[in-house]
Amino acid sequence: MTDRTTTIDDRRARSRPETGTGDAKTGDAEIGTEQVSYLRAGHTLRSWLLTTDHKRIAILYLISVTIFFFIGGAAAALLRVDLLTPEGDLLTNEGYNRAFTLHGVIMVWFFLIPSIPNTFGNFLIPLMIGARDLAFPRLNLISWYIYILGGLFTVVVLITGGVDTGWTFYTPLSSMFSNGNVVLAATAVFIVGFSSILTGLNFIVTVHKLRCPGMTWGRLPLFVWSHYATALILVLATPVLSITLALIAAERVFGLGVFDPALGGDPLLYQHLFWFYSHPAVYIMVLPALGVVSELIAAAARKPVFGYRFVAGSSIAIAIIGFLVWGHHMFVAGQSMYASAVFSFLSLVVAVPSGIKVYNWTATLYKGHISLDPPFLFAMGFIGLFVVGGLTGLILAMLAVDVHVHDTYFVVAHFHYIMVGGTVSAYFGALHFWWPKMIGRRTSVVWGRLSAVLIFLGFNLTFFPQFILGYLGMPRRYHVYAPEFQVLHVMSSAGAGILAVAYLLPFTYLFYSMRYGAPAGPNPVGATGLEWTVPSPPPKHNFATLPVVTGPPYDYEIEHEEAGKAGGGRKGKARTTRRDRADDQGRPTRQAKTAPGEEWQ
Repeated sequence: MTDRTTTIDDRRARSRPETGTGDAKTGDAEIGTEQVSYLRAGHTLRSWLLTTDHKRIAILYLISVTIFFFIGGAAAALLRVDLLTPEGDLLTNEGYNRAFTLHGVIMVWFFLIPSIPNTFGNFLIPLMIGARDLAFPRLNLISWYIYILGGLFTVVVLITGGVDTGWTFYTPLSSMFSNGNVVLAATAVFIVGFSSILTGLNFIVTVHKLRCPGMTWGRLPLFVWSHYATALILVLATPVLSITLALIAAERVFGLGVFDPALGGDPLLYQHLFWFYSHPAVYIMVLPALGVVSELIAAAARKPVFGYRFVAGSSIAIAIIGFLVWGHHMFVAGQSMYASAVFSFLSLVVAVPSGIKVYNWTATLYKGHISLDPPFLFAMGFIGLFVVGGLTGLILAMLAVDVHVHDTYFVVAHFHYIMVGGTVSAYFGALHFWWPKMIGRRTSVVWGRLSAVLIFLGFNLTFFPQFILGYLGMPRRYHVYAPEFQVLHVMSSAGAGILAVAYLLPFTYLFYSMRYGAPAGPNPVGATGLEWTVPSPPPKHNFATLPVVTGPPYDYEIEHEEAGKAGGGRKGKARTTRRDRADDQGRPTRQAKTAPGEEWQ
């Protein structure tokens, strides 16, 4: 305790000259400079491409992952159109294989994994912990360039004919039978893996070393906890994938016998190495989404998160247990039945910390002051889809059932409910929640609500029929199928059409708001957290003076107490108190700025 106090005091002492309390003249000059928005701190292309500002790098990632999202989405649309008829009239067998491989590679490696950590993690973690930037700003920029380099390799693969192995690069498909550009595609994923490692390393060091005075581990926002757990997986697991892909390339180029039985290799070894990374990679995609939803639920309920310590601890538990369950992907691959039984048990265990989060979110919402704002609707969509995906994951963790539905559309539906339904809903929830902070402009609540509802409905119409298809025996990765499956495939393709419209919709009104949206104040959503104490958009160096945290996270109860003293209805007063705390220039005020129900942001 003594050491901790000394550390904080030392930090405060070191911070004084920087914030102007020790040197008034220098401090005033710094403050004046830092109030310039990061968006206005340079307008040239060079100022963006050579920036080391974590917020600008986050915007670069936002643009990049959006481009890859639409490329991967276009491949998915092609697949769904082809599957409208049992004969597969649109694509050849080879073309279908290459299309679903392209869809998987781009969506997994270039959108789902980097989307929330590299965009919102980059933008928010320094703001949330009271830091001026990440620990290694130049390394952060290098990470983005590595990501872009990997993306360019993937585009070259696409232009030169693609690859037909599936996103998993399973051997012997990738070692003996593939005629596509396996080496080039593996190189692209190999390169982008280094971007993930460097980003994870940056997050870990930042959280350890750059927390502001008073920001103890017990006061960290749950968003930061989730990203810290994600960063641990990124740093520890990604090198295994990189080595595995390098071995595939070495085998194809130099004839080195690692996975090819004809050369003395073992194809099953590839599955062990691949899933040792790729099952934790599931949590790389999901954990940041869980952190986002914790923030959205607390803000929507205007309450502290129920069981904060358990929710934070469950993120670390998921990261640890996630390393122990890879064998449940190999129940039919010939591994020992005793090993399968152990992996089955561990796969059921990992559901416990996930369940803790869902139950605690529900308890947080209980008696909360909830309004149907877009971020809340996206969070509800996430929970619904995540629960369906999680429960079907428990089904797949059971040996007997997994054997029955292995490599069928049941697995495809389960995977998409967790990865796409859950993660993308959280991504859009984060986009709507922090958009005013990032851009400084409000957006329409009506269009946001419509988008959230359409995504939820379109997603379920797309993927729920695939559970039935898989249970009835429809194998995945086939585009010619029995006629009795056509109705379910047509339903799935119709849902994909709705989903495509729903995904396009937010980009239109968010883009529109960049020019025509009403200016946003420092805290237009009435949330707690250090990121809401700075102007929107934030200054270049985030904080004019180093903040000092003195209270717990999610201190919404203070608002409720203030509202209760005011003597009015608790529900309405609580919302009004927080919303009216500051005007657009950050001045304290009690006068409402926005008519209820008209504009949320």
